[in-house]
Amino acid sequence: MTNLKQQQTVERRLGRIIDLPAPMPGQFGPAHTVVPVISPEDYASSDPFILLMDDRINGKPIGGPHPHAGFETVTLVEKGGMAHDSGRLGERDAQWMTAGSGVIHGEGLDSAGEGRILQLWLTLPRAQRWVPASYQDLPYAALPVRREPGVEVRLYSGSSGAVRSETKNYVPVTLAEFLLEPGASIEQDLPASYNGFFYVLEGEVAVGPEGRALRPGQVGWLDRPKSGGDSSIRITGTTRARALLYAGQPQGDPLVSHGPFIGDTREDILRVMGEYRSGRYSAPPPR
Repeated sequence: MTNLKQQQTVERRLGRIIDLPAPMPGQFGPAHTVVPVISPEDYASSDPFILLMDDRINGKPIGGPHPHAGFETVTLVEKGGMAHDSGRLGERDAQWMTAGSGVIHGEGLDSAGEGRILQLWLTLPRAQRWVPASYQDLPYAALPVRREPGVEVRLYSGSSGAVRSETKNYVPVTLAEFLLEPGASIEQDLPASYNGFFYVLEGEVAVGPEGRALRPGQVGWLDRPKSGGDSSIRITGTTRARALLYAGQPQGDPLVSHGPFIGDTREDILRVMGEYRSGRYSAPPPR
C-alpha cells in the first residue's frame, strides 16, 4: 500500500535568519565595498553554494581578466552595467559561467558610477568538476515569468509553478526573483532535499507559516526537512518587495579552496595553479 504520508508536501519555513554586516572595504580601493552574504568557511551548511558577495561600487570602473577553475559563477547585475567575456550585462541581467577545467574570465564595470553586483560561487558535482569551460547569458527581458495576483516570479534557473527556465545546470538550482505587492502571497515548490535562502533587495517579506519577517541586510535560510519528496515555501509581501531565492541540491563532497580555485584535494589546487601559470587557460565560449 502506498504510504500517503510520504506523498505529502512538506511546508518549509525559515530555519535561521542572519543579520549581515555593514558593507566593508573591498579589494578594489575606496570606491569598492562588499557584504559577504555566504563565506566559503561555512560551506558545510551552505552546500551547494560556496560564496555570495554583494559588491557595491561608487566611482571608477573596476575588474578585469582573472582565472577560475573547479566551480561555477553566477553574476547578477543589480545596478549599473558591466562588460564580460564577449559582451555586456545590463541591470538585472545575469551570466552563468562554468569555470570547470579552467578559464580566464573577464568582467568589470563598463563605466564610472554607482553599481551593485551579486556574485555567487556554486559547486560542481565531483564527476563534473573539470568539465570544459562555458557560459550562458541570461538577459532579464528574456527570463520566463510566472504571474499570480500581485506577484511576478522571474526565473534565472529552475521552475516556479508551471513555468520553467531553460538554463542548463550541472547542480540542480532554482534562482528566482520575486516581485510582490503589499499583502500578495505565493507558494514556491522545491524538492525537499534542496538547501536554500532568501535575499531581500527591496521592501520586507514574510516567509513560511509563521510569517517571519525578512528585510534587506539579512539572509533567511530555509529549514532542512528530514523527509524526501516535495516541499513548498510561502512568501508574502509585507510591503512592496523584491527578493531573490537561491535553492539547490547539496552535493555532500568536501571542498578545498585557494583564491579563485576550487578542488576536491590539495593536489587539485596545485595542478590547476600550475596549468594557469603555464598559460593553458583562455576565455570561455558560449554554452
